[in-house]
Amino acid sequence: MLPHTPEWLPAIAPWLDLAGLVVFAASGALAAARRGQTMVTLCFFALVTGVGGGTVRDLLIGAPVFWIHDSRAAAACLAVAFAVWLTPVRWWRGAALDWFDAVGLAAYAVFGAAKAIGFGVPPVPAALMGVVTACVGGIIRDVLAGEPSIIMRPEIYVTAAALASGSYVALGLLGVPLPVAAGIAAVAGFSLRAAALRWKLALPAYRKGEAG
Repeated sequence: MLPHTPEWLPAIAPWLDLAGLVVFAASGALAAARRGQTMVTLCFFALVTGVGGGTVRDLLIGAPVFWIHDSRAAAACLAVAFAVWLTPVRWWRGAALDWFDAVGLAAYAVFGAAKAIGFGVPPVPAALMGVVTACVGGIIRDVLAGEPSIIMRPEIYVTAAALASGSYVALGLLGVPLPVAAGIAAVAGFSLRAAALRWKLALPAYRKGEAG
């Protein structure tokens, strides 16, 4: 069994949380900025994208919703929205944000799984909570922006989050020290997402067989 309170979590959690929060808030603000929206809309997109996954996770595991009890989370999202609003659009072109997003995805997946374990969630649901933490904010962003959701595209994204959270849980069950497990899992998730970005990797799509 994994310990219910990973000792490393209080020390490293703020950094994992901030990495995911800032990157996803930026992606939300950019989704609004690229559509020529107002500052208010940028702030809204940044907030729901940044805290969306963590909010759903906390509600499911019975934890206090993190950003309601810590104003720094919402403040960080709003600060990111203002930064996007004030900077030239050319700064955000290209694949740079995708690479930052890959870092945030891996960090948030590991953090979400670790927090779920800290609240006594069994291993398999805890790994799924890591995926929820890393992916739900992006799903909300895509729905609000009118784009095809990330879960409806074949590119490797959710799979990378699942690799990160699942690896963390599995390594912990095998007795690997949890800080080491967290580092290995985050690197594994990031590496898979990076490979998908570099070589355009995608999962095979379902193809219905011919009738008869």
